[in-house]
Amino acid sequence: MTPPMGAPGVAIRRLPMPEFVALLAMLFAMTAFSIDSMLPAMPEIADELSPGAPNRAQFIITSFVFGMGLGTFVTGPLSDAFGRKTVIIAGAMLYCSGAALAWAAPSLPLILAARVLQGLGVAGPRVAAMALVRDLYAGRQMARIISFVMMVFVLIPAVAPLFGSVIIAGFGWRALFAAFMLFAIVANLWFFLRQAETLPLEARRPLRPGPLAAAAREILSHRTVLTVIAVLTLCFACLFSVLSSTQQVFDQRFGRAESFPSWFAVIALVSGLASVLNARFVVRLGMRKLVTAALLFQTANSAVVAALFWLGLVPEILAFPLYLYWTTSVFFMTGVTIGNLNALALEPMGHLAGTAASLVTAIATVASVAVATPVGQAFDGTPLPLVAGVFACCLLALPLLFSLPPAER
Repeated sequence: MTPPMGAPGVAIRRLPMPEFVALLAMLFAMTAFSIDSMLPAMPEIADELSPGAPNRAQFIITSFVFGMGLGTFVTGPLSDAFGRKTVIIAGAMLYCSGAALAWAAPSLPLILAARVLQGLGVAGPRVAAMALVRDLYAGRQMARIISFVMMVFVLIPAVAPLFGSVIIAGFGWRALFAAFMLFAIVANLWFFLRQAETLPLEARRPLRPGPLAAAAREILSHRTVLTVIAVLTLCFACLFSVLSSTQQVFDQRFGRAESFPSWFAVIALVSGLASVLNARFVVRLGMRKLVTAALLFQTANSAVVAALFWLGLVPEILAFPLYLYWTTSVFFMTGVTIGNLNALALEPMGHLAGTAASLVTAIATVASVAVATPVGQAFDGTPLPLVAGVFACCLLALPLLFSLPPAER
């Protein structure tokens, strides 16, 4: 049994691997469930709360992501000071409070404020769970564990829109917030009862401004970490841009709003193969090579698809299959890149796992919202702004990867 990285010589009881993977997948899935199940509700939210500006309904996604990014700034240091378990449970409680407020809010601005609060809460399970993995595993083994988690995790986005559409049809879109609370309670009760704390008292870092500032300086002065944050920002921007706009593309461009949940399930399941392949090859090839290959492919892929739509060279009968393929390829790319980039950024920061996980994810998430929001708001009834935005993000990410020091490649 390998001791946790933050406490040399201290052994922590580990759960059986299948249970550990499933439990982490449930904690991570709180984020995906809170985003993807809202997608079928966006037309109703726009009609009810923002009829004059339907694109504003996209903020139901980006407000949650923004709150999650803000919360991520503090959850890492809090988990280093008070332990992973305390922060995960407290975050879940805040998340449930935000869901309850969103359920009762009468206007779009108030719902968006409640979604920010939900995002603040979900940052606890999101970041502290990643630090928990880093307590027990390192390097390529950590990336392998994360890939196994993502294999299970991908089932949630696959079924979330379909599940959301069933809830909306039976109880209205506000009932989704009650489902969020139920999911969070089940996942965190399981976690509370089964998972031991992985950060012993003697390994914790006091929550004081001086040590926090010193830790932040150490993390943000590391060239590899800074570069990976920039690349992760652009990969997140690709993901959040697609999540914000794709329901509108299905609805307004292709007239497939009713079948959107089923198509989204197909996209998520097919793109889930990315995690399977990543788990198989990451130990052999390394994180950097896989991320580079995925971004090279998507840059060329999005360039071709954008050109075809822009020049009007896509026959109408092929337009929807092409968009479906492209969307799947973007999710596939993010499935390969995001877990590996997180592991790559945390690898040199084992002694600051919680704070590093917090800063890396927070900066990348908040910055990605700034990129994804104008891409989403540029929606004009066609897929072109979205495809062009993803192409630009991937194109910018490649030179950053190539700028890493040779020892980190």
